Order: sequence, then C-alpha cells, then structure tokens
Amino acid sequence: MNERRMFSKPEEPRVMVVGSSNTDMVIKMERLPAPGETVLGGEFLMIPGGKGANQAVAAARLGARVSFVARLGMDVFGDTSLRNFEKEGIDTEFIARDAEHPSGIALIFVDRHGENMIAVAPGANSRLSPADVERTSDRMSACLVLVLQLEIPLSAVEVAARLAREKGLKVILNPAPACEGGLPGSLLELVDVLVPNESEARALLGLAPDADVDSAASGLLDLGVGSAIVTLGTRGSLVVTRDGIESVPAFRVTAVDTTAAGDAFTGAMAVALASGISLLDAARFASQAAALSVTKMGAQSSLPTAEELAQFLQRL
Repeated sequence: MNERRMFSKPEEPRVMVVGSSNTDMVIKMERLPAPGETVLGGEFLMIPGGKGANQAVAAARLGARVSFVARLGMDVFGDTSLRNFEKEGIDTEFIARDAEHPSGIALIFVDRHGENMIAVAPGANSRLSPADVERTSDRMSACLVLVLQLEIPLSAVEVAARLAREKGLKVILNPAPACEGGLPGSLLELVDVLVPNESEARALLGLAPDADVDSAASGLLDLGVGSAIVTLGTRGSLVVTRDGIESVPAFRVTAVDTTAAGDAFTGAMAVALASGISLLDAARFASQAAALSVTKMGAQSSLPTAEELAQFLQRL
C-alpha cells in the first residue's frame, strides 16, 4: 500500500470533542532543566493549547465539522481561546464560561531536539461536569465520532462515552495524562479505539517504566476496549485488534517541537474514522498528520490543514 496517499472523505465528517482548553506558555531552550536548576531560555511563545482543544482544531483543519465541549474562565485567556475556536470554524455552543475559575494554563519547556516538559494548571477544565456533557445530547446525535482525553474530570469523560455509545458513535479515548491506578472497566468497555503513547500504555498495563510495550500491547484489549493504537514516536505506531498487531512506520522528519504530535494523531484519527476509513488506514493518515506537526513550533500553531498535509506528502 502506498503510505503517502491521502484518503478521500465525505463532505464534513462530524466529530465531537469533549476535553480541555489551555493557553500554552512555551520557552525554547538548549536543554531541559534538572530539578532545582535554572536554565536561561531563548524564544518565548504564548499559544492556544490543551489536549481537547488541540484535537478539536486538528480535526477541524483536516476537514471535519467539529463541536467542542469545554469550560473556559471569564478572563482574557478564555476570550482569546473562544475567538480562536470560532476562527477555526469550530462549533462553540457547548463551551461554558466559568466565573469562579480561571482558564487552564500550561507551562512548556522545549529543548533543541524538540523534546518537552509540561506542567498544567487546569483551572476551569477541572469543573467540566456531566451536566455540561448531557446538554449536548441532540448535537452528539448528529456526529459519528466522539474524542475524549483525561485533562477533565473522569465523571464527565464517563458520561460522554456512555452517551456516545447509546447514540452509536465511535468512541476514541486518548488516555492522557496517564492515570495512576488505571481506568475503570466501566469506561474502557465503552471505548472503540484507545490511543495511548508508550508511557500511557505501560501505566494502563501496570508495567515498569522501561518495559517493552511492543510485546505487551495486545494486553490492552484485555482491559475491555475494542481496539488500540499505541503511538511510539519515531518508531511509528502499533495497531492492535482481535486479529493481531500491525506496525505502522513513522515518517522521517526533522523534529522542532513534539508538543502536539499526539493530539495531531488523535484528531486525524477521528477525521479518518468519521470518514469510514479502516482502522489501519486511519493510523497511516494520523501518522502523516503527526509527522508534519512536529516540524513546527507550538501546539495548535503546528497542526496541519488538509492542504498542507497534501503538499507535505508530495515533497516526501
């Protein structure tokens, strides 16, 4: 199969994303600091981010009609984020404003190799409630795929997954950040596609930090999910189904910032699945989007459009 080909999709596949929205404050530096160490950095950037918001923007730029469910503070960061979503053509009807809690903030260090360290103050994200999700019921009915992550309360994640399953949507869960102690089986059995990275897969499987994920990936299905795609950075990804495990290679690029690679992958996966594309081809499409995203700085600023992705593949 030609790894570089783009995939056709119906007009505006419909996706709902329930998740977090942050403002990312990024410092580029020669190397990441050790505990207790101060390292003088270089360029400072303030960029819209948050895993839910990133995945919503990623899907919208690749051609999906996206509804985003989130909470923002009544502050300048919230105002800016809302304008950005509207500029991206995202449905913002279900983005609530919180007068008591500030918008989420992430502090990010990025070294010269593109590796990063991230700390997050969730703010209003931590107040997203089951009631916020339940009021999207009619809109969710018009969607084909639901995307979830773990930067919002687990109660909201579970309600969203259950509601989506009742309405026949495919449920994608990106289990990030990793949840110590694992996730409840009542949630995992509602998930059609689990999309962890290596460390998140190890956490879910109860493995040591240096354990070989490749040989243990099939164990993710024992958790109750329908299928899984484990992202492996420069080694590509593993597509895990009841039929076995298939490897999808990564595209060779020069990484500038890997901050949003996982979110680009998940957002592209949602678009592909909402377009009726097979899981394996969806993983290839997602790998293309993730590869292009790491060639640019920032979270949402690095997420490619469908046109940019097509041009990128022509240059390979």
